[in-house]
Amino acid sequence: MFYIVSYDMPDDKKRLKMANTLLDFGTRVQYSVFECIMDDKLIKKMMAKISKIISEEDSVRIYGLCAKCEKVITVLGRGDLTKDQDVFIL
Repeated sequence: MFYIVSYDMPDDKKRLKMANTLLDFGTRVQYSVFECIMDDKLIKKMMAKISKIISEEDSVRIYGLCAKCEKVITVLGRGDLTKDQDVFIL
């Protein structure tokens, strides 16, 4: 499934840790926005890792997009939509 993950964190150190964690699961498309293609096992693993980083002052949003919704995503300006890869190495 295709996911959009965004975060807002006031602490620089935690923000860097979050970015590095999300790089293990997807592609950075904006400073605090990632596109991720994951199955149920990977999304649970990602959420477990995120839960260890965040606190009450932080905000993380994870939007799952169905295949129908994914077909109507529009990218304006530079950048390409993340595509499913045949192989992921974590």
